[in-house]
Amino acid sequence: MADKLPLASDEHVLEPANLRDLNEPLIDHAEGQLFLTQAFNIIVEEVLCKGTDVKQKVCQWKEPEELAELLDLELREGGEGQQKLLQRVRDVAKYSIKTSHPRFFNQQFAGVDYHALAGRFLTETLNTNLFTYEVAPVFVLMEMEVLRGLRQLVGWTEGDGIFCPGGSTSNIYAMNLARYQLFPEVKSQGLYGLPRLAIFSSPESHYSVKKGAALLGIGTDNVIMVKVDDGGRMIPEDLDQKIELSKSQGAVPFLVSCTSGTTVKGAFDPLDRIADVCDKHKLWMHVDAAWGGSVLFSKQHRHLMKGADRANSVAWNPHKMLVAGLQCSALLLKDTTNLLKRCHSANATYLFQQDKFYDVNLDIGDKSVQCSRKVDCLKLWLMWKAVGSSGLAERVDKAFVHVRYLVEQMKKRDGFHLLREPEFVNVCFWFIPPSLRGKEGNADYQDRLAKVAPTIKERMMKQGTMMVGYQPLGNKVNFFRVIVFSPLVSQKDLDFFLNEIERLGDDL
Repeated sequence: MADKLPLASDEHVLEPANLRDLNEPLIDHAEGQLFLTQAFNIIVEEVLCKGTDVKQKVCQWKEPEELAELLDLELREGGEGQQKLLQRVRDVAKYSIKTSHPRFFNQQFAGVDYHALAGRFLTETLNTNLFTYEVAPVFVLMEMEVLRGLRQLVGWTEGDGIFCPGGSTSNIYAMNLARYQLFPEVKSQGLYGLPRLAIFSSPESHYSVKKGAALLGIGTDNVIMVKVDDGGRMIPEDLDQKIELSKSQGAVPFLVSCTSGTTVKGAFDPLDRIADVCDKHKLWMHVDAAWGGSVLFSKQHRHLMKGADRANSVAWNPHKMLVAGLQCSALLLKDTTNLLKRCHSANATYLFQQDKFYDVNLDIGDKSVQCSRKVDCLKLWLMWKAVGSSGLAERVDKAFVHVRYLVEQMKKRDGFHLLREPEFVNVCFWFIPPSLRGKEGNADYQDRLAKVAPTIKERMMKQGTMMVGYQPLGNKVNFFRVIVFSPLVSQKDLDFFLNEIERLGDDL
């Protein structure tokens, strides 16, 4: 007879006497709900009231060691009392960056929509998984409807799609789908026997294109960079030439990843002309419109994405320009052959039983490479319901108006030098301090200019007055990129922005 498995020592055996009454829940609902109410009030006060008030700071900067001590991050054996926990909530809110603040210009997410925020609260409270109709009936139907609405804006009456955990994942999904469509055996056989594949993108495209190539085993060396014009837009003629060259070198081109709203300059690739090249070579055309996709709501600006309807897939992040809240990222497909499910399905029988009492096509989880998938459609749906397509279009149009105003004001002031006229709502510029004006010919000019933006950024963060990003690009030294789209921004905030750049940088 086999030896018995060892049992836990007596001191670790949990007898009923060591536990609370087994007929009582471990969580006290009354106590928990009181804590939640008090914590919610703190969140409203610190994040939604103070965090959107221009009289308050965007951030309260602390060095890492000091911040860690203030927050008392260490996790201990015993729990803490309610009052101490409420102070934890307040401290987390207090020392976090106020991304809803009207003077947070740092990223492609900013501001707050209160209808979307209500959707986010409700999503968290319901805490369900968007993989089967039986556990998420409301959200299965809702996601289908929201995706249908987004596809219609692209110009498709049919198609497919899924909400993904960020635009990078949407882009990687598109690569995987394009490869599977061309070589379906890759799903079962792997990379063995596949030819060398080639992806075409531009130097201005998002870094997720290269990350996806690495993750999928295609290799970053096989992401071929197509030349761009002065505005950062892909040149279709160079794309055509590079595809021909790639074929002559034995590679198999399979996907072109173009961009609508590049991360830094906000450039829109010429989709119609790129589609002509993709049609010629029979390549999958993917549009990364994570940033720029929201122009499709605007009758005035949707021309920037002319030709999007000719693409095979479009990535679009409503958490950016539409202010739906992180995260809200959709991958939209023209495909009507269930390619998404065929590519990603694993047919787990404990989830996707085929003899259920309802239509099993409503079990959408096998379209995703994830098992657990958060509900990201509710916040967009509730916001869209609240303001309508016309209200979302107004937000897009207002952002362009704000950008025109900001650029006009920059041109009236000394020291502000645009990289070029903005095509979108990214305004890229250098601030030239008085000490450097007129000295462009000096040997050390570029080195000195490169230090201006980082110094101003450090000052503004330590003083907490606002936030704006900077970066180098190619042979261009550090410059600012101000993103103007939050519905909370006013012209007064833009005037403050220019005045503050001058105040922080005039002595450099």
